[in-house]
Amino acid sequence: QVQLVESGGGLVQAGGSLRVSCAAAPRIFMSYAMGWFRQAPGKEREFVAAISWNGASTNYADSVKGRFTISRDNAKNTVYLQMNSLKPEDTAIYYCAASKYGPRATRVYEYDYWGQGTQVTVSS
Repeated sequence: QVQLVESGGGLVQAGGSLRVSCAAAPRIFMSYAMGWFRQAPGKEREFVAAISWNGASTNYADSVKGRFTISRDNAKNTVYLQMNSLKPEDTAIYYCAASKYGPRATRVYEYDYWGQGTQVTVSS
């Protein structure tokens, strides 16, 4: 049973913007912190951003602070990642994930559920 489904990836020029979305099963979304990770070719999966179950608290990787914004719509069971001022080094597969440890969770093993990923490519 698919629990998390990402959408919204694509190709964008450097300096542009893109928003990716993740629809979650209600039983997960209502009580878990939601996070975004990314994985570039040949690299490990890395933390990008996370948000608490009620949206009151967020956490960002230093590399995206000031450029990316995570948000959630609990009525739609959906979490978003708005990405602005994109750089070629942001190119990766972006994964949505759910954690019971809250938005301070930044390690892959702290997340229980994962989506299939969506490709984001930033051209120079």
